[in-house]
Amino acid sequence: MIDNTITRLKEGEVDLGTSIMAVAYDEGVIIGADSRTTMGSYIANRVTDKLTHVTDRIYCCRSGSAADTQAVADAITYHLSLFEVLHGQPEVSTAAHLFSEIVYQNKDRLSAGIIVAGWDKRNGGSVFNVPLGGGLFKQPWAIGGESHYAKILKAPFVEEPNFQPFYRYSHTLSSGSGSTYIYGYCDSTYQPGWNREKTIEFVTNALSLAMRRDGSSGGTIRLADISEHGVERHFIAGDKLPELSAKIC
Repeated sequence: MIDNTITRLKEGEVDLGTSIMAVAYDEGVIIGADSRTTMGSYIANRVTDKLTHVTDRIYCCRSGSAADTQAVADAITYHLSLFEVLHGQPEVSTAAHLFSEIVYQNKDRLSAGIIVAGWDKRNGGSVFNVPLGGGLFKQPWAIGGESHYAKILKAPFVEEPNFQPFYRYSHTLSSGSGSTYIYGYCDSTYQPGWNREKTIEFVTNALSLAMRRDGSSGGTIRLADISEHGVERHFIAGDKLPELSAKIC
């Protein structure tokens, strides 16, 4: 039986039951998210910004408890700001490792599923998924939210003998919520080597489909293009979302 205590919110706690996504392209990374936060069946905020600044070239997308994920993101932002003063711009893998460590060390007390994405001089655009439980997975693209699936994946990777790498490469991994409804679309549509415009279109379409099916997702779509040139933000209002359901069905 799967222990579901880590995903049970306290009374009155705000939940980022959500649709979040990150996709690496040839020059950087596109990240995106819906904007709905809930308290049970009550929509607490329709225009939340779930794309969280970590450094000038690294962002994270948060799902789970709003309080937990904000606290983790704030702690990582603080540590990386000190790191940057001493050593220069951190790599995306460094930030992802820190997120994974904090979530894993507090896995019995946190409800936090996080996608870490950004650009650095050594690796270019990178996407890492840190699901519930604190696993760390490098991927070409990631979709996420909150579920039990990610917790099952943690144990085999940290308990095997002579464990060396701090992350495992996975083609796809989800933490649930809105992502549950778009796996088929993403698997059949994604192709490596896309440019910026094609990647933005893919992320927008995928999030729009998730928001139409998932009751915990909704509102608007916020996107961020992270590359060597900086971060460019995009906003798509709820009444401007692409009409894809009929075409795909």
